[in-house]
Amino acid sequence: MGLKDEFIEHLQHGRGLSPHTVRAYKGDLERFIEFLGGEERLLGIDGNPVEIRRYLARLHTAGLRKSTTARLLSCLRTFYRWCADSGRVRDNPLLQVRTPRPDKKLPVFLDEQEMQRLLEAPDGDDFLTLRDRALLETIYGGGLRVSEATGLDLGDLHLEEGVAGVRGKGNRERLSPLGKGAVEALSRYLPARAARLERLGRSSPAVFLNKNGTRLNVRSVRRVLDRWVPRAGIARPVFPHALRHSFATHLLNRGADLRAVQELLGHADLSTTQIYTHVTVPRLKEVYDRAHPRAV
Repeated sequence: MGLKDEFIEHLQHGRGLSPHTVRAYKGDLERFIEFLGGEERLLGIDGNPVEIRRYLARLHTAGLRKSTTARLLSCLRTFYRWCADSGRVRDNPLLQVRTPRPDKKLPVFLDEQEMQRLLEAPDGDDFLTLRDRALLETIYGGGLRVSEATGLDLGDLHLEEGVAGVRGKGNRERLSPLGKGAVEALSRYLPARAARLERLGRSSPAVFLNKNGTRLNVRSVRRVLDRWVPRAGIARPVFPHALRHSFATHLLNRGADLRAVQELLGHADLSTTQIYTHVTVPRLKEVYDRAHPRAV
């Protein structure tokens, strides 16, 4: 049995990885073997990172994304750690190689006019239209993750105060503002929700229900957007998370403090929120021009 096959057997039986993961490791290792010119050369780079760095340069020249390069390196780290633990190599050559930092994708968001048109697109008194309007207003009004919105229960809503109790990542809880638009939309939707459950003879604690009276799931929110985005005159695809991105971007563009936006979004780390400063450059330039004594 060759070295590659021994490693794959170790992944399957020693670590119990899924068949999908094992296939991915196998393909990534075969790619490196092809670069080296044969399986017999795998152990020839004991403690020497030069071939690894040549491989990284080849991947960069080929135009691979940093995320793909990081995945290929992860495979090699696992392989050479196994080689070192089993005594096949003395020194792991990957210990001297850094994983490239992934590129940060800028958040996709709607401008304020597009957002206004989208929120006003569901205009009707039937159950689904009222629900969709309330759902979109709630996600945008509070900057909620889609899972946070679909996870809302009736007891989480405090419409008189204009807030909702939200359970975020890591089961962290926060109070999220809803805004006037969300409060009004929810006030119109909730009676229709109660009537739908009574007609179905069901009960549910969930705020947002599907037509069968059960909790709306995350995937359904995408279908809601697919229904209303074209009617709002927006030609490009809009994913649910774009509403949360729009919430943060619009707040910063209107002068909100970054730390306040961090709290509203429920980010544990300010660095997560800072990505939004990249899309608010015009606003930052405006503040600079107005405030800095040497700006003009």
